[in-house]
Amino acid sequence: MSPRILVIRGGAIGDFILTLPAIRLLRENFPRARIEILGYKHIVALAHGRFYADDSRSIEYGALAPFFIPNAELAPGLMEFFGSFNQVISYLFDPDRIFEANLRRCGVRNIIVGSPKIDDSEHAASQLARPLQALALYLENPGATLHPASEDREFAARFLQQVRQPLLAIHPGSGSERKNWPVEKWLALCRWLGSLHPAPSLLLIGGEADQKRLSALQHAQGNLQVARDLPLCQLAALVERCALFLGHDSGISHLAAAVQARCLLLFGPTDPEIWAPANPGVRVIRAPGGEMENLELRTVQEAVQEAIGNPRTNEIG
Repeated sequence: MSPRILVIRGGAIGDFILTLPAIRLLRENFPRARIEILGYKHIVALAHGRFYADDSRSIEYGALAPFFIPNAELAPGLMEFFGSFNQVISYLFDPDRIFEANLRRCGVRNIIVGSPKIDDSEHAASQLARPLQALALYLENPGATLHPASEDREFAARFLQQVRQPLLAIHPGSGSERKNWPVEKWLALCRWLGSLHPAPSLLLIGGEADQKRLSALQHAQGNLQVARDLPLCQLAALVERCALFLGHDSGISHLAAAVQARCLLLFGPTDPEIWAPANPGVRVIRAPGGEMENLELRTVQEAVQEAIGNPRTNEIG
């Protein structure tokens, strides 16, 4: 009978993608194991049936609440579910070890607890993989990879059917305004991109939290497509087809790097040595003093020109 491994991982998009190198260690070293992931369904979809996970469940399930209460009455179905795994790796915040104790009440014998908190000791992916050293698994490559399915790539082909190459993706948001380059500078960059010869097509990416920024940029350049609120698996396949991705320290930037897109990422207050994707096609520009408004338009323009082959342009500025 194949061993069963459960990985429990909450957190945002970037947190999950930074954990993929650890899950890759499990998949590569236990190729016959059945690996399941408990997490946010729309995020875990990136792994479900796409190399990493054979199945997944949503962590947003009311019957899980008693697992965070000492000696609570636990749902029999969930007790059976957890008890069916030979190994559980949990990244839940569980300072009093209540969740762990309840897992053991379900019959789980082998539990590895990994802290979801990241410090400044080494790259975040390496920190998240460190608990697996208990299984004699050591991470050598902290770069995450995603594997879009055929249906994801078919969607991307249809979505971009009429789009002229080269295609540049822009995600002007993040989870924090402090990490965002001012929207006026993004607007100036988009207008400048429209002045290039030949002008690239632009794919503007965002979700509900990016609505104001998307609206401001949407009419900046004529040859522009908008990918708004797409499922992450479809978005990954779209970005995979782009010549360059431009973004901040965000989960979508990690998604872009994980499909091996060439990335130019603008960092401010956060440390790229810890938080930037550790993929070879990623270049980071750090804002002076860690303040995004200090990052000059010219600096980003020059980096874009270098990345896309220095096309003819009007005077930079």
